[in-house]
Amino acid sequence: MMLQTSKAFSSFSVKDIEEAKAFYESIGLKTKVGEMGILELALEGSENIMLYPKDNHEPATFTVLNFPVNNIEEAVDELISKGIKFEQYDSEYLKTDEKGISRGEQGPKIAWFKDPSGNILSVFEG
Repeated sequence: MMLQTSKAFSSFSVKDIEEAKAFYESIGLKTKVGEMGILELALEGSENIMLYPKDNHEPATFTVLNFPVNNIEEAVDELISKGIKFEQYDSEYLKTDEKGISRGEQGPKIAWFKDPSGNILSVFEG
């Protein structure tokens, strides 16, 4: 099947390309503005992720981008030092500590944060 060999990539909308560009660069990602004002996030080892402007942007209610890291403590501390605020959850199935890290027995150590458009991103130890 030809889709199995396709170089698939992800995309999601943002409310403002320049604001998104500044944010993603501030957390250490390489960006470039491509055709039609689309922002590309260049990630080593994967296809570029496309962010496109949308006037009536509404953030998804789920995680749109996950970053696997070797050490979640170091990743969270580094992002906090760059001004990132991690989401806090306290429900029956999902609890985070004071840093915003979920350490549940049912999954990986993971922490969620949002970009300026409200899109949910995560770092997880994996």
